[in-house]
Amino acid sequence: MAITHSFDFFVQWHLTERCNLRCKHCYQTGSGGQEISLSEVHAVVSEVAEMLAEWENRYGIVFSPSFNITGGEPFLRHDIFEILRLITSRGFDAYLLSNGVLIDRERAQKISDIGVRGVQVSIEGPEKVHEMIRGRSSFSPAMRGVQHLLDAGVTVTLNVTLSDINADHFMEMIELSSSAGVQRLGFSRLVPSGRGTGLFQNMLRKERVKELYESILPLKVKGLEIVTGDPIVGQMSPNVTEDNGSVPTGGCAAGVSGVTILQDGTITPCRRLSIPIGNVRRDSLREVWATSKVLMKLRDRQSYTGKCRRCHRWASCRGCRAIAYAYSCMMRKESFLSEDPQCFIED
Repeated sequence: MAITHSFDFFVQWHLTERCNLRCKHCYQTGSGGQEISLSEVHAVVSEVAEMLAEWENRYGIVFSPSFNITGGEPFLRHDIFEILRLITSRGFDAYLLSNGVLIDRERAQKISDIGVRGVQVSIEGPEKVHEMIRGRSSFSPAMRGVQHLLDAGVTVTLNVTLSDINADHFMEMIELSSSAGVQRLGFSRLVPSGRGTGLFQNMLRKERVKELYESILPLKVKGLEIVTGDPIVGQMSPNVTEDNGSVPTGGCAAGVSGVTILQDGTITPCRRLSIPIGNVRRDSLREVWATSKVLMKLRDRQSYTGKCRRCHRWASCRGCRAIAYAYSCMMRKESFLSEDPQCFIED
């Protein structure tokens, strides 16, 4: 995810690694320790609320906090609605990320009644392409789930993970999204980690990323907002300035505006950057945020290598740290501070 507001703060929570699908590009492994309990969820939500309240009082700033709830597939948690109610009752915005298959009419209405701000459903392309990636008989149930959400008045984002398997079909996704009546269409790049390592050769070349983004970003579609959290998109904005700064002001959110919690309480900098920096079962989230050496390096320009460190737009981009790390591991160099291999900006 990318920073969209000066004082955004989010927690992305993978409540489970259990899933009813087995997608080829999934960055998770489907393994892991014991899932965190409802009482432990309550304790973490309370700590985040107290932490942000103290920051607001101490520094005089107002935060826009949110929880992004996902899995695996979050609807495989029997207590998912209790968790969502707990989050919204503390004043946090709640968002859900799902494959959509298990969202029936009743669940969609509960999501609406609880006040969930939006649901992201992963759709990888038209039916044939989607099922090539996510499995047979997964498209129609997912789209039915989307329709149930829309009927219940829930804001829906369809999200595409781009690789050379589906990149040529993105324009078809615009038509699909418009005809379905969803409000937003999002996209991100494939991260070659977890099961996604099997698609390493399907990563888009940087020239293709540039070409694709140049065709997507100018599009204006009535009733449909096209969105992305990809930090390198900011490199293409006509309003971006070459500030050469050393304080992060936008772009990649890892270490800057949020953290991820996994099903067993492990804390990581990002949902796709699998570097453990603590565990909420034993560590204070506040202390991890303030003292983690990994997070400190993510905030420090001098820790970066390659053209990301040299880039005049480092403060507003920094590349995707998850892709940089996964790619470096595939190259047997293992560095989360290396340059983004798909960045198309010349040195």
